[in-house]
Amino acid sequence: QVQLVESGGGLVQAGGSLRLSCAASGRTFSSYAMGWFRQAPGKEREFVAVISPRSGIRNYSDSVKGRFTISRDNAKNTVYLQMNSLKPEDTAVYYCAAGRHTTVVASMFDYWGQGTQVTVSS
Repeated sequence: QVQLVESGGGLVQAGGSLRLSCAASGRTFSSYAMGWFRQAPGKEREFVAVISPRSGIRNYSDSVKGRFTISRDNAKNTVYLQMNSLKPEDTAVYYCAAGRHTTVVASMFDYWGQGTQVTVSS
């Protein structure tokens, strides 16, 4: 069992930056791929970024590529999402997830956090 707790969300102006963190419980964090997803009001949950257990693979959605960076610290059981050059369309609830596969498919992740709100004002 893995429990995930996101933090770092908030209100920021367009062009600003935020860093999200996701702290995981349990001793097996380093064996899980970690993903970030987001869901805006009235929209489906969408993939943002994923990182493999030892950080060798990182994938991003086209909408955030070049602006967002996913990273992890296995010693701290934490995954991060550095978000730069934020746009109003980045406004959403951001969720982290843990799974056995480095994938962009939400249904393949086993554990989810409760989400953190990111609001980007124009």
